[in-house]
Amino acid sequence: MSKYDKVIEKIFFDNYRNGNNRVPFDREDPPSACDKLNIPRIKNLGDITYSYRFRKELPPSIKETAPKESEWIIFGTGVGSYEFRLASPSKIKPSSNRTPIKIPDATPEIVRLYAPGTDEQALLTRVRYNRIIDVFTGLTCYSIQNHLRTTVTGIGQIEVDEIYIGINKRGAHFVLPCQAKSPGDRFGIVQVMQDIALCKERYVTIP
Repeated sequence: MSKYDKVIEKIFFDNYRNGNNRVPFDREDPPSACDKLNIPRIKNLGDITYSYRFRKELPPSIKETAPKESEWIIFGTGVGSYEFRLASPSKIKPSSNRTPIKIPDATPEIVRLYAPGTDEQALLTRVRYNRIIDVFTGLTCYSIQNHLRTTVTGIGQIEVDEIYIGINKRGAHFVLPCQAKSPGDRFGIVQVMQDIALCKERYVTIP
């Protein structure tokens, strides 16, 4: 078991009671867990929580406490505070019964030359040049901000890869948060909930 797994497992079971569907903890728990386990403190303690929110699978011992067809997610509840929360599903997967829609790649050759690969920023660049958000929403969309790191009331710090504002033929406006994932990463329900909360808080004046 990795150090990260040992620490997150300790945090969970120190706060979990049988039947709980929410298990709160805060940023002081990771260093405390390291001390209790006699593990040298990991340099970037915040990365433990971040990893299990967006990248890593929780240890089997934690997964086994979730009811059938439910999974634990880690959700922000304020600045430096979090909670394990039962959700179903925790990760979002593309529908396997959908037929891919092919569109020509309009990314300029010089951009493809200097921004190759499949990292998040390269993917967002190709999305922008190919007007993919416009094509699949039927809206005229404008990128207004990217790599936004901010705080949301009741959640704490969040990060959104890109935000678009769209307008339809009747003049109605829409805010469209966009998240890109490199191969191997998965898009989770936590990010959906955070993005919706941000839009409700920041863009309440959109008609």
